[in-house]
Amino acid sequence: MKPSAFDYVRADRVQDIFDAFGHYGAEARILAGGQSLMAMVNYRLARPKALVDISRCAELDYMHVRDGHLVVGAAVTQARVQQREALAREVPLLHLAFPYISHFQIRSRGTVCGSIAHADPSAELPLCLAALQGSVVLRSKSGRRTLAADAFFTGMLMTAIEDGEFIEEVRFPLAAEGQRYRFDEVALRRGDFAIVSLAVVASASDVALTIGGVADRPVTRRWPRSVAGDLPAALAAFAWDLQAQSDPHVSAAYRRHLVRTLGQRLITEVLDETVS
Repeated sequence: MKPSAFDYVRADRVQDIFDAFGHYGAEARILAGGQSLMAMVNYRLARPKALVDISRCAELDYMHVRDGHLVVGAAVTQARVQQREALAREVPLLHLAFPYISHFQIRSRGTVCGSIAHADPSAELPLCLAALQGSVVLRSKSGRRTLAADAFFTGMLMTAIEDGEFIEEVRFPLAAEGQRYRFDEVALRRGDFAIVSLAVVASASDVALTIGGVADRPVTRRWPRSVAGDLPAALAAFAWDLQAQSDPHVSAAYRRHLVRTLGQRLITEVLDETVS
């Protein structure tokens, strides 16, 4: 299909974004990598009056460590973050998850903030942000506000972004001493949308499992390390609480099965590693 007509605005400065918001109001949409948005525009699932291209905005093109976080600006591609030499040490969960994100061509164009803004419940980056208890910085003409991942994701393809706001940056907490991580997912083919994705973060006191691709947003369940003695029951309860749905690809029962079996394997591995 062909998209409905829209205006194209190249934003070389943040002020250009605000000017576009002032002119087009809620009918303006931010375009960064466009790997999700343009598909929706082409199928007319989204019909913006204007696309505001921030991919060349130098003010949003940054990636650095600040205040215990890896901070990624809105114009930074996924490939650049994946290729960061210190990523495996700084944010190990991201290092584990990146190879599962679609294909390298998509990661070369798609942005980290764009994936967070799209809020696909099967996407890996929203899962990682939720698992690490990261945050999103929203900027408007009147200032900035920072939301925890749990508050930012409000439903399937839904976020707390308000009219006149855009994601300026996302913040991933750096690895803490003694923490261990695991990531896995199941898809029909490598690079396809995940049927179920799982991220585990274990510390000296507890273990947290975050599930994507089942509920309408990433969901985290946290247990004390003593849960190892009753892990099957804990995972079974969590799997039911996610209220999995069947679709043309897999059944709800199979999704619950993956949560239980893969969750047990990953948690057992990470707890054994922290003990050794």
